[in-house]
Amino acid sequence: MQKQLLLGVEAIAQGAIDSGISGVYAYPGTPSTEITEYIQDSPEAIRRNIHRAWAANEKTAMESALGMSYAGKRALVCMKHVGMNVAADCLMNAAITGANGGLLIVAADDPSMHSSQNEQDSRVYGKFAQIPLLEPSNQQEAYEMTRYGFALSETVGSPVILRLTTRLAHSRAGVETHDSLPENPLHLPENKRQFVLLPAIARKQYKLLLEKQPDFIRASEQSPFNAYVEGQDKSLGIVACGLTYNYLLENFNEGCIYPVIKVSQYPLPRKMLKRLIRECKQILVLEEGYPVVEEMLKGYPGKENISGRLDGSLPRDGELNPDLVGKALCFETREGAPVPELVVPRPPALCQGCSHRDVYKALNEVISTYGEGRVFADIGCYTLGALPPFEAINSCVDMGASITMAKGACDAGLFPAVAVIGDSTFTHSGMTGLLDAVNEKTPITVLISDNESISMTGGQESSALGRIESICQGIGVEAEHIRVLLPVPKNHEELCRVIREELEYPGVSVIIPRRVCIQKAARDAKKNKS
Repeated sequence: MQKQLLLGVEAIAQGAIDSGISGVYAYPGTPSTEITEYIQDSPEAIRRNIHRAWAANEKTAMESALGMSYAGKRALVCMKHVGMNVAADCLMNAAITGANGGLLIVAADDPSMHSSQNEQDSRVYGKFAQIPLLEPSNQQEAYEMTRYGFALSETVGSPVILRLTTRLAHSRAGVETHDSLPENPLHLPENKRQFVLLPAIARKQYKLLLEKQPDFIRASEQSPFNAYVEGQDKSLGIVACGLTYNYLLENFNEGCIYPVIKVSQYPLPRKMLKRLIRECKQILVLEEGYPVVEEMLKGYPGKENISGRLDGSLPRDGELNPDLVGKALCFETREGAPVPELVVPRPPALCQGCSHRDVYKALNEVISTYGEGRVFADIGCYTLGALPPFEAINSCVDMGASITMAKGACDAGLFPAVAVIGDSTFTHSGMTGLLDAVNEKTPITVLISDNESISMTGGQESSALGRIESICQGIGVEAEHIRVLLPVPKNHEELCRVIREELEYPGVSVIIPRRVCIQKAARDAKKNKS
């Protein structure tokens, strides 16, 4: 046993390696990216040849991990919370097929939306799919839970979700690790029809999932990560979920004076909760994200002695912290000093020399000559084009939505309708939208701004690398309307001219401004020098 200083995400990665995984499948997304990167760089993972390449998107990652589980091996699949939406089709059905080898799904949530479009709570997916979910309260638990999660998955024959939030994901603590377990041997499901979800088989499998629910609850009741902590003052009982347990303890020098249920495994430990509700006059629920537990305890029409995010005891949105928990406990909290006027906000911006700058400069110039033209953008570095000085885009909704929103707006009569999407986002979920546009000969112009990497999350290799033109042509875009350009200041006039030409083309056109991300280029140059 040795101790390492690890981020929460690194603790999960090390826990997975030490659990004998045969593969990790993921698409980069803050705050989950470093799990896969840690495994990619791990000498043990390299020695064992653990699968550790990036997937095209979260759905393909989930399906590949399920395939590895089918073969009896342990598989880890990682994504940020919005990635769970992309993977949800497979997730919901994997709950019904069950798992063969251990299948652990890591969902990294982002309350306060530090780098996300929303702050959805992946615990809802655990309840939705009716499968076990783990929620660590610290880095050591993140490590231990990863090992436990694989064992639990194989014991109950179900995928297991491990949910963490940004603060735990990206903070460090000492973590004691254990010796690695060997990888599972190849072994196929005894029931050859288990994963064949034809309706007649799916109905039987779903009944099996329902029959497992008492086992899931029993596992939660007996979990080493759930605990009923006694307290002398029973005027208040506290339910502290995951990381909020630490926030609670930071408000007491010598332990909490109130009875506390520490919740780190779901379904909820019913016996503990019944006892808390029976013994305490008022219940305070501390949880990061949605009021999932609070709503369960309140019931309908609502118990007045249950408080939390819904009644205003805690903010309805954003991250919690020790001060917010202290306020909910009616403790005096010290406010920090006001920010001096000298300190001015520094919003994120496109890097100096970024190719996206040249694209937006040209696009703004051309679009300004049309009265009602709109630019629909996507998820990536180029989303920063919404901010000054460019203010060049009019939408950012979800991965791949730029092309389909441009198509829909064009269907409604808007002209011109332009889509801006990155290379990796295009292969993640933009290709099918382009196919819709080609099939209907929709007159939209798609700019695939290709910087040859997944730059927003650290410069990982894109699935699109070297393939964009052939993909577009294979989808059906006419070769003469697939235009590749070098976006640099000296080519400004050429870029403007090409955009004008393709806007006037009464069909689908694709413009590919291509120049490697300057940050990636700098990192590669440094690496090559050393």
